[in-house]
Amino acid sequence: MLKKIVVWVVANALALGVAAWLVPGIEFTGSTKTSDRIIQVLCVGAVFGVVNAFVKPAVKLLSFPFIILSLGLLLVVINALMLLLTSKIASDLSLNFHVDTFGDALLGALVISIAGLVIESVLPDPKKN
Repeated sequence: MLKKIVVWVVANALALGVAAWLVPGIEFTGSTKTSDRIIQVLCVGAVFGVVNAFVKPAVKLLSFPFIILSLGLLLVVINALMLLLTSKIASDLSLNFHVDTFGDALLGALVISIAGLVIESVLPDPKKN
């Protein structure tokens, strides 16, 4: 169970790091010390994972008819909103993670989705052990 959580947090942190690297409006601020930055990215990855685990399913359930009507395109908007919510929570927790605009969140959500697929294909599957 612990291994699954660690893989989950690392995958989220790596995907968020890729998004911050590629999208100018998504940034980690604060300390430039490498160890501090790694801890910061892992903490924001954990927050992002919790938001996706608890808030996202409720939002998807409530918006299911609109997801069907939009042929699934609303899912990209929901992912962007989850990224904005993560930014707000991280700001409240003084984690120095910020997403500037909804457009940046939309582009970041696409980058995170693609990076997440690649990262999860490389990381070990904790279910196999």
